[in-house]
Amino acid sequence: MLRDRVAASDPGLLRLAAGLRTVGAIALTLAVLGVLGVSVPHLVAGAIAAMVATFAIREKQRARQAVTLALGLPVALVSMSLGALLSSRVLAGDLFFVALIFCAVYGRRFGDRGTALGLIGFQIYFVSLFVGASVSGLPELYGVLGVAFLCSAAARFLLVPETPAGLLERLREAFRVRLAQLVSAQLALLDAGPEEIDSALKDVREGTARLHETALMIQGRLEEGTSDAGAARLVQRRVADAEIAAERLGLLLLTARSSERADTLTLHLPGAPAPRPGRMPGRDEAMNRVRRDLEALRLLVLRPVAARSGTALSQVRNRLLGYREEENLPPAPPAVQDVFRGVGEAARAVLGLRIALDGPQDESDDSPATARSREELDAEDAVIDAGEEDGGTQEELTGLRRPTTRAAVQVAVGSALAIVGGEFLSSQRWYWAVLTCWIVFINTASTGEILVKGYRRLLGTVLGVLAGIVLAGAVGQHTWTAFALVLVLVFAMFYTAPLSYTLMSFFVTAALGLLYTLLHTYSLSVLVLRVEETALGAACGVIAAAFVLPVRTDRRTNDLLVTVLERLDDVTEAAVDQLSGGSPEELLDRARDLDQALADLRAATQPLTHPITPLRARRDTARYVVALLETCAYHARSLAATAELLPTHPSIAADPRLRRAGRRIGENIAAIAAHVADERSTARVETGPSIASLLESEVPGTPRFGRVTDRVLRHVQRLDETLVGLARPLDVPVATPGR
Repeated sequence: MLRDRVAASDPGLLRLAAGLRTVGAIALTLAVLGVLGVSVPHLVAGAIAAMVATFAIREKQRARQAVTLALGLPVALVSMSLGALLSSRVLAGDLFFVALIFCAVYGRRFGDRGTALGLIGFQIYFVSLFVGASVSGLPELYGVLGVAFLCSAAARFLLVPETPAGLLERLREAFRVRLAQLVSAQLALLDAGPEEIDSALKDVREGTARLHETALMIQGRLEEGTSDAGAARLVQRRVADAEIAAERLGLLLLTARSSERADTLTLHLPGAPAPRPGRMPGRDEAMNRVRRDLEALRLLVLRPVAARSGTALSQVRNRLLGYREEENLPPAPPAVQDVFRGVGEAARAVLGLRIALDGPQDESDDSPATARSREELDAEDAVIDAGEEDGGTQEELTGLRRPTTRAAVQVAVGSALAIVGGEFLSSQRWYWAVLTCWIVFINTASTGEILVKGYRRLLGTVLGVLAGIVLAGAVGQHTWTAFALVLVLVFAMFYTAPLSYTLMSFFVTAALGLLYTLLHTYSLSVLVLRVEETALGAACGVIAAAFVLPVRTDRRTNDLLVTVLERLDDVTEAAVDQLSGGSPEELLDRARDLDQALADLRAATQPLTHPITPLRARRDTARYVVALLETCAYHARSLAATAELLPTHPSIAADPRLRRAGRRIGENIAAIAAHVADERSTARVETGPSIASLLESEVPGTPRFGRVTDRVLRHVQRLDETLVGLARPLDVPVATPGR
């Protein structure tokens, strides 16, 4: 279904809304200014100002958006005025531009509003240079800016409105669709032959990652999109349950395909070998039933059970939930029976998700197994604590150690270099080098990130110049045709920006080629100069990042790695303590903090894992370490989710013996973190008896595991093994037993 595909490819329709909102603001501005009969340069200024006023504002609350937009207009007016006043004073204008850039970047420390106002100030000053603003033309330019900001407000609040509740609802729908797509990918993995297995496993990995991405997006929008804190906690819990159940089902399917248990790392490491099919007596008949049940699970995710009783879908739901009872499991090898259990748990997670998102469901056709699942969900809902956890205080960096201050100094130095170099290339269009230097620093924090971003921008610019030549030749001097194409390119720019920085640079450069045509300054030499200025700006940004208060990529990744390990220790310690009989704590929020820290680390390692990197061994190591950490995060999330079931789940009870296993895991995490922070650390990772042996009772006749489920043991064991595996690529000493 097309709607589902769009919802899955663009969760919350964020990219579509951003593109439509920006294009709507520009189109409305052009329409108003066209009726007023302003000149083409002022049309160009209004279009760019409307675009800036729209995309600069990133706050989530509508009231805050309105305040920031209102404050942005006087900032824009001042910036345009200074641009016109200083246009004839080269030295003063250059010095002010550098100071403006410093202030704009430094303003990021004041949050979204500071970032937006700094961006508006910089971009409008750039517009004044682009259209050649003069003092005599300021009154008309003031009117153009006023129209642009009013049209931006109309597009934001009237044409393409966005409410937190509406956005959260679209994100929930995207989660459902992506969950269904993941189940489809798992079904394809089950059927894949020897030649197709690697491709099918890749699809499962991507589906798992996309589902996790959507869960994090929902987490970030819950507070604003839900008025009731209890409802927000419920949605958070059910989304986490569904995500974990789906990931676990993928692992069970991998195991069922082979004669050995699949390694968790297989789902997280690109290029990891896929388990090959093994022979099991009676497996083919059971697998046919698994296929049917996976298809039924996918339908349950996408379609609500009808209100009338006796429907086929309600019967399917009852059958799948019945797999949670041992007596309802079909005859099959143990590994395949685990898959049926996983399907039952996934069906329970889907039921809980439906109740949390859509409200109470029809219960007239419930089987006993379904009724028991509902009772468990109701009991869990009753104990969800809507209270807020007090946040810990963090040490605030000061002076040049503060990232925003350091970045402001770096951008100011890089921009000064770009101004000097740009003047040598062109006294009229030197500002393109400054713009590139500015842009490569946005959302980057290390020299490697800036280098990769500069490379991508240069590549997109070169390709965009070629497209600009073709489009400018085709459009000629047809003003409104050119503006129509600019709108198409702007939409494409915003729609592709989160996906590919190279594509975004391509579309913006092609649009600029059309704007040059409208300003009667188009020529091949101008577009070639655009490439030269872009290369110069990127080079200046890299030089500033490398020599002015540099943050090396390995230093940043090490800092983020320590943060991930600290979050992992926090989640694991709290979950194991609760599973051991400790007092209940907030676990899901801690798990999401771990996920966010891991996402930051994954982004920071992109320069190390980029295809152009010459250090192949380092690239493979970075990928392997991130994959190991993703595996650790999966097991930590699963432990946290299981620990939160303790008050309500009849088959899970606290076992004090788990503390011994948790103690070793915590000490190993601390040892790895200490070594990453300081290579001279003498801390070692300890190995020893298996987790199961650590739980052996010291009292004869006591059951081996008490009521701790095998699933808990498996997660703890895998976490312990993965940490030992993580120590080796990080060169952390591993102490063997007896030494």
